[in-house]
Amino acid sequence: MLKKIVGTLGQVAEAGGSIVGVRNGTEEPPFTVERTVGGVEIRRYEPRIAAETTIDADEEKARNEGFRRLAGYIFGGNTTKTKIAMTAPVSQQSSEKIAMTAPVAAQRGESGEWVIRFFMPSEHSMDALPTPKDDRVRLVKVPAERVAVLKFSGTASLDAIASRTAELLNTLRDNNIKTKGTPFTWFYDPPWTLPFRRRNEVVVSLGAAR
Repeated sequence: MLKKIVGTLGQVAEAGGSIVGVRNGTEEPPFTVERTVGGVEIRRYEPRIAAETTIDADEEKARNEGFRRLAGYIFGGNTTKTKIAMTAPVSQQSSEKIAMTAPVAAQRGESGEWVIRFFMPSEHSMDALPTPKDDRVRLVKVPAERVAVLKFSGTASLDAIASRTAELLNTLRDNNIKTKGTPFTWFYDPPWTLPFRRRNEVVVSLGAAR
């Protein structure tokens, strides 16, 4: 009984912390900041594994539906009924650019489809991860890559994302940094986090890491 009470209190504390942007125990894919240019971080990410799903819907609906599908997988909707720890960020991006992205990102391709990704905790290998029961969820290997990242807080509205994306691309252009593919957005906090405490990032690939 005591263990159950302690566990419940821990969940309450974690939920309360997420309201103000405190990410207790939430793993993020490790990265190295190579340099910072005009507020834009040039990061290097090593190879990692993600669970992803493709949604044909508008941006917000795709994000919500994709989150539910992937949450079902990590909360036990898999062949071994294993619960997998949640990580941040969640990634939303166009289906055509999936091979060139990393940690949620928002981007839409000509097909109108969005790919939503949850990155798996680093302790798991592809062979050790359970198979999703939902055949719309798949496990993929994400190669090492370099990306340019601009952080921003507040609600990630379409206008906010567009403004920050323009700022990101202008900064890179002014510093003669070439990009690869179209930009996307990463989301680190749940919808109930206070807007001024949310961490969002607009991101663009600079190509595979060497």
